[in-house]
Amino acid sequence: MNPGLVAALPHLLLVEDDPTSAAFLAEAATAFPARVTLAGSLAEAFTASVGQTFDLLLIDAHLPDGFGHALLRQLRQRGITAPALAHTAQADAATSAPLQAAGFLDVLQKPMSVLHLHAALRQHLQQPAPSPPIWNDAGAQAAVGGNRSHVAQLRSLFLQELPGQRNRIGAATARQDVVAVRAELHRLTASCGFVGADALAQAVQALRAAPLEPAAKAALDAAIADLLMVPPATA
Repeated sequence: MNPGLVAALPHLLLVEDDPTSAAFLAEAATAFPARVTLAGSLAEAFTASVGQTFDLLLIDAHLPDGFGHALLRQLRQRGITAPALAHTAQADAATSAPLQAAGFLDVLQKPMSVLHLHAALRQHLQQPAPSPPIWNDAGAQAAVGGNRSHVAQLRSLFLQELPGQRNRIGAATARQDVVAVRAELHRLTASCGFVGADALAQAVQALRAAPLEPAAKAALDAAIADLLMVPPATA
């Protein structure tokens, strides 16, 4: 991605010590899209905050060297005023109330879906839900050097292959084969870029972050159905 575009993305400080949760949250937030600085403890987060500007803080309530509310207090004392969300496996009233009293705007319960995380990020970053085009003609032409006939040929091949890819992803999902799902999605990501299938590309990224999440799979199926029903202008 263009460095200028990366710098323009909202910047998140993600504090999470569990490697699996950290990988999921970082990938899901990156797919939002956002730029993510990851820390695994209070000490790492405090060090990472030096000289950085953040648009949102996403902090685990319980960390190896302390509590999320203590980190938030330290960051506020440093002058970091970005809105803060806590995340925890126990988001009941007894846990959430002290966190909100400490300054967290919301408490997200783990495990959470990609769609739930994206909704929270959108709300607290005050960003409207993105609506990418089904077919991005300009993007497709740019990807192949402006050759419209080449775009038409690629889109024709893409649409021929798409039902088979959908079926393979569905079969892999049914047997909970995460490796196979991600392999198909990896191939589909490249294809979407060449043909300008922006809406499908966004759905692919959401499912890559959570390969077995039913809502993300349903969004992918809907995006594929839209492509198959709406003929591309250059095809």
